[in-house]
Amino acid sequence: MNRPPAAVLFACNFNRVRSPMAEGLTRHLYGDAIYVDSCGLRPEPGVDPMVVQVLREHGADIAEHTAKGFGDLQADSFDLVISFTDESHAEAVRVARGCAVEVEHWPLFDPTAIEGSREAVLDGYRQLRDTLAGKLVHRFGSPAVRREPG
Repeated sequence: MNRPPAAVLFACNFNRVRSPMAEGLTRHLYGDAIYVDSCGLRPEPGVDPMVVQVLREHGADIAEHTAKGFGDLQADSFDLVISFTDESHAEAVRVARGCAVEVEHWPLFDPTAIEGSREAVLDGYRQLRDTLAGKLVHRFGSPAVRREPG
């Protein structure tokens, strides 16, 4: 297990599925212990509704997510950039050059390619969510105990 970074950026192609899902899970699991953001190569407005649904099943809400591109963020503001696609990894390496930023590549499947019933598609998104959650805990350690108010 590695120590968690103070600030992490997740990157993918459109900032609609994998990177906002990772952002939402990280925020949900680690709260304010890790500053987190996400971006895409060609950001598209809005977050995929299936991502919103499968994260809500675990108590995380990213419905208000605003898509961003690499140009909207300063790479040197982050300790770690994690990319999910080959294209976003190449850009992450490029923008991190000359900065004290670690770059990792976690190639994960794109659930938008799943065909079938709504439930089959949701199961694919759930699989991605669970895979990401496992990778986050493996990389950043066990989440802090989150206490409910009251």
